[in-house]
Amino acid sequence: MQIDRIDLFHVRMPLIYPWRTAYGEDADIEAVLCRLTSGSVCAWGESAPFAAPCYSPEWAGGAFAVCKQWLAPQLLHQDVTSGDDLQQRLAFFKGNSFAKAALDTAWWNLHSRLVNKPLHQLLGATRDNAPVGADFGVMDSIDDLINAIGPAVAEKFPRVKLKFRPGWDVPMLEAVRKNFPTEVFHIDCNSGYRIKDLPLFQTIDKFNLAMIEQPLRHDDVVDHAELQRAIKTPVCLDETIAHPDHATLALRLKSCRYVNIKPGRIGGLTNAVKVHDMCQAAGIPCWVGGMLESGTGANLCVALGMLDNFIYPADIFPSSRFYHVDMAEEPLELVKDANGIPSVKAPVHIPDPHPDQLAKLTVQQATLK
Repeated sequence: MQIDRIDLFHVRMPLIYPWRTAYGEDADIEAVLCRLTSGSVCAWGESAPFAAPCYSPEWAGGAFAVCKQWLAPQLLHQDVTSGDDLQQRLAFFKGNSFAKAALDTAWWNLHSRLVNKPLHQLLGATRDNAPVGADFGVMDSIDDLINAIGPAVAEKFPRVKLKFRPGWDVPMLEAVRKNFPTEVFHIDCNSGYRIKDLPLFQTIDKFNLAMIEQPLRHDDVVDHAELQRAIKTPVCLDETIAHPDHATLALRLKSCRYVNIKPGRIGGLTNAVKVHDMCQAAGIPCWVGGMLESGTGANLCVALGMLDNFIYPADIFPSSRFYHVDMAEEPLELVKDANGIPSVKAPVHIPDPHPDQLAKLTVQQATLK
């Protein structure tokens, strides 16, 4: 398809409740939205690296600048024939996965509209619904956390993820397990620990968790392999897998038993499908993660999450979980499957941002045409 125009938006979306993790706290989610136009048809992509380079080396303001100055000009007025073609055109720019993801996800959405086929089917999915889990960040007190988990369990969420960091660690797990002895939990450390903390993770084995997500450094595969050999609980890699090459190395070293795939973190849907397929061939199950995107970006994650090897319930949330008013024209909502399990349905189309909300939340914008 010929790319005739590219519009970029750096947005700031206020959260209902601050999102606290091992790397810090966010009161707003900052993202980059991209609108690609081909002829009379346009479509949106979204990538949310957050306001500061704490989850990854990228940040929203920087991703916007990289897209505007370097990446988008490589695609403007070009006939981009596939996701692989797009990635190849951008490959000589090192890293910057979140910036590339804004363009890649928009290309796939545009392709879906041009051929009039749902995105999840274009990606290779054969199902149209998938279960989701519940997530809880660091809260003001353990009592607050217990009170929040209770309704999630009652609503039959098939698993619960808990943020885990120094000061919000083993005592928190002990309280959770005391109150919910048989529910499926896993913890997300967001790179908050190092291999010297191995005794801590050996202690955690007793809590019978589904996995420990990204316990060690954000770019490590070697220490994670050592950790996985030394504990019974499966290790899941998240931040480490920022490119398919990283997944290749992690699989070779047996650094994990699960992989979380976020389209933004990994450079877009093109790379996300590649890593999904690599993990499936290696017998490593995956699950889809999100970055608290608006309904536009969240539905891109939903479409990806329909692929067969996304076995563990996804990190995809209803818009009302984080935002008073979603920026997208159609907020994301959960449904119940035949067994009453909270799930997401594959989108027939990816919703655009609402023009008024987009204008209200935009920090800066740029147009290339």
